[in-house]
Amino acid sequence: MRLPDDALDHLREVIEEPDLSQTKYKLVGPLGQGGMGNVFIAFDTALNRNVALKVLRVHDKQGELVKRMKAEAQTAAQLEHPGIIPVHDLGTLPDGRVFYVTKLVQGLRLDEFAARTDSVSDRLRVFLKICDAVAYAHSKNVLHRDLKPANIMVGEFGEVLVLDWGTARESHDETAHTGGHGTVGYMSPEQMRGDTLDARADIFALGVTLYHLLTRSDPVNGFLREHMRALPKELAAIIRKAAHENRNERYANAADLADDVLRYLDGEPVTAYRESPLEKIARLVSKHRFIVIILLTYMVIRLIFYLALRR
Repeated sequence: MRLPDDALDHLREVIEEPDLSQTKYKLVGPLGQGGMGNVFIAFDTALNRNVALKVLRVHDKQGELVKRMKAEAQTAAQLEHPGIIPVHDLGTLPDGRVFYVTKLVQGLRLDEFAARTDSVSDRLRVFLKICDAVAYAHSKNVLHRDLKPANIMVGEFGEVLVLDWGTARESHDETAHTGGHGTVGYMSPEQMRGDTLDARADIFALGVTLYHLLTRSDPVNGFLREHMRALPKELAAIIRKAAHENRNERYANAADLADDVLRYLDGEPVTAYRESPLEKIARLVSKHRFIVIILLTYMVIRLIFYLALRR
């Protein structure tokens, strides 16, 4: 007799639920899935707060997944930055499965935030926070290798958190040089090929993430040209430079990418785009439009007085 699908789903959930009886945590409910583990909401009885608890999805007799889960927790724990989710605990359940505990993130995924936010300026300022977190990780020689909107959360008060460091590796680690661990569309060409990686692989993913943030679209067979044409030329140029097929043509680091975005926000010329003289004049007029309006108003008033006096 075959069980109904809903009964199978319930049975699967019960089997996968972690036994927290020998920990200080009490299970609240499922939260989602990430990489090789299931994520649950748990209550920390010592500190009286809800947390996120990630537990290995399957039993691992060979120990390879256990090593990877521990490495994920330890890598994230080394990155103490407001834009990187903090790790609170690491342990083993009675059945031998590894778990680790992080802050419970409340908010929207980046793609959800983009869909609900019309202001380009607000979206770009969130992107600057993402760049800041990635630049910090790179300063600690850690590559994320799977940056994408689904791995970035925007909190209720505008805080930004980069999640899922399960594929992250130290840049001098040999395992950081194998491709295929990211997400198609967001992986750099060299990562797809399995070449040696450096920070510019994450820069590529940031460029595609910026594309999604501004167009609200995922790349299909490369960037969608009609969406790129709808963007200001400067922003389109920034995306093309960040996500250039040749990594030598990309921004050298996340800070340089962020600086160009900030220059755009401040009405300054961006390094990725060479503007024409007319575009420069238009940019300066737009940047100083309040002063231009005052000067034009003054000139019009002077002209009116001049014409009145000649009558």
